[in-house]
Amino acid sequence: MMSTLLDGHEKLERELVPEPIAAPAMGSIALHVGLAGFLVLYGLLGGLFHHSIWGDTGQGGAIQVNLVSSALPLPSDQPPNQNVLATETPSRAPAEPTPKAKQAVDETALAISGKQVKPKQQTAPKTQQHQPQTQNNRAQYGEQASNSMPRVMQQSGSSGPATINVGDFGSRFGWYVDEINRKMVTSWYKAEVDPRTPKGARVYLTFTIRRDGSPADVTIDRSSGSTTLDRSCQRGVQRVDTFGNLPPAYNSSTLKVSYYCEY
Repeated sequence: MMSTLLDGHEKLERELVPEPIAAPAMGSIALHVGLAGFLVLYGLLGGLFHHSIWGDTGQGGAIQVNLVSSALPLPSDQPPNQNVLATETPSRAPAEPTPKAKQAVDETALAISGKQVKPKQQTAPKTQQHQPQTQNNRAQYGEQASNSMPRVMQQSGSSGPATINVGDFGSRFGWYVDEINRKMVTSWYKAEVDPRTPKGARVYLTFTIRRDGSPADVTIDRSSGSTTLDRSCQRGVQRVDTFGNLPPAYNSSTLKVSYYCEY
């Protein structure tokens, strides 16, 4: 019993005695200081010997260079040539020919007796053969001879088989007379005429055109001697529905027309 108490007392004393921490602390500090020193030394050694890596022989690389259009042009001895057919070796202009040297005359030479020297002919200044005539801008009156050719005033109008004998209708409204001729050419059938009719035979008709352009009162003024030619010309006028309204400037309500058909 007594021994048990002694053992328990010793255990209690051991538990109450604090453990020593100085030695572990010093060891930890020494370890950290050593580690920091190693890192510093490694950094110094790496920076000291880092430049030697560039000199080592190793696997080479490639560099890509791209030309840009904004590069500054290099100076040139000759100005740029904008010609399409420019050449790299432009030719220079040929040198001007040297003037011929005049033959020197020896003034100290003696003249040979008996040799005739031709006198130099003096060239007279050339006179202008054609002298410019001064223009007179003044109008000349009463110097022109009168012209004996008779002057005739001719009214311009339409020409053709149709004739208008009403005042100046043909000269004023020639386009309407042309319309009458055009309509009659398309409406008169020459095939209706007897082939035995002599060439150049004519029949003259007269008819009236109303205000609306319709024909009326078709009569034979002068027969051609061929019944078939006379009738075919009359039928040609009757086939026309209208020649067109009379011109508004024409005051009369009807227009009398003379027309001939020629075989």
